[in-house]
Amino acid sequence: MIDSRMSRRSLVGTGLGVGLAAGFAPDVLAAPVKGRPAKALVIGHRGASAWRPEHTLGSYAKAIADGADFIEPDLVSTRDGVLIARHENNIAETTDVSARPEFAARKATKTVDGEQVTGWFTEDFTLAEIKTLRAKERLGPLRPESRSFDGKFQVVTFEEIADFVAAESAARGRVIGVIPELKHSTYFAGIGLPLEQRFLDRIHASAYLQSAPVIVQSFEIANLKWLRPRLDGLGNVQLLQLTMPGTMRPADGVAKGSGPTFDEMHSDAGLAEMATYADWVSPYNIALLGRDKDGKLLPQGTGLVERAHAAGLLVSTWTFRPENYFLPTDLRNAAGPTARNPAGSIAEIRRYLALGIDSFFTDDPAIGRQAVDGRG
Repeated sequence: MIDSRMSRRSLVGTGLGVGLAAGFAPDVLAAPVKGRPAKALVIGHRGASAWRPEHTLGSYAKAIADGADFIEPDLVSTRDGVLIARHENNIAETTDVSARPEFAARKATKTVDGEQVTGWFTEDFTLAEIKTLRAKERLGPLRPESRSFDGKFQVVTFEEIADFVAAESAARGRVIGVIPELKHSTYFAGIGLPLEQRFLDRIHASAYLQSAPVIVQSFEIANLKWLRPRLDGLGNVQLLQLTMPGTMRPADGVAKGSGPTFDEMHSDAGLAEMATYADWVSPYNIALLGRDKDGKLLPQGTGLVERAHAAGLLVSTWTFRPENYFLPTDLRNAAGPTARNPAGSIAEIRRYLALGIDSFFTDDPAIGRQAVDGRG
């Protein structure tokens, strides 16, 4: 089990997982519906991040080609207030900024969501400066094919992503959903760059995002509650609360020194409260089906899926990855920790599908598609 004192960033660093969801018309995804999709929706986590550097048009294109129902852009802000797709505001690991001498003096140490972090931060760069950088693979040797694309893609804006997905949708004759995550909302508000109104402005500026399925996700609570009454007239937009197991609070709760822990949010009372402002809950997968001390999947789920459904919430989970390193020990093969293991990943996903989840995040949407569509 994961120590409840661990941050989400450190949780991700353990290799135990990391992303999310939607509840829309099961086949064409043309409009939201009440109730559950006919089969679980496949979310391209940061695109197809097992194959291309995350949050690039190359990654999103691969995810769409491989059958993702939704693609996920994580959104942070530049100094001039433009929303761009990066997993964190610290871009040291996902761009070539550390190799750019003209930006060497901008290396800094900051406290973000209660953690001290050193690197280069999007809020210290204008969009024009960000556009001079190039994306790179964050997991390095674990993903050599993705690493081979280092330096080939720009960092893209939310506006560019919306236009790209609209073009892909038209070319392929199917609606593709977008599931953006608002990152570090409390932090950005504290430095005068709040994300939420900028996000709404981009939705209203895009004909595609006013009609295609959109799910807004966050680990924080206050931003989703702020958005809820402002979505009137946007029936295509849903809200998703991200969670993880443990006694940590969301970052907005930490900032004010009060509010529920994630474990309390998973209680019946917490789920009922969540359903007043969110359409989805998306826990880290071990909150739905845990692992034993040896890293093997437990035989039964925790019951959280059933209790969330009873509260009126759709359920997603994050994140499935195809390398042995990330898989439960009982589903790994003998090819070594860095080897891809599609069969093991499909088996893992299907264990969660059997719990009744409504969508899931995967770094490899082709594997996710096979796990879902191969169920018969």
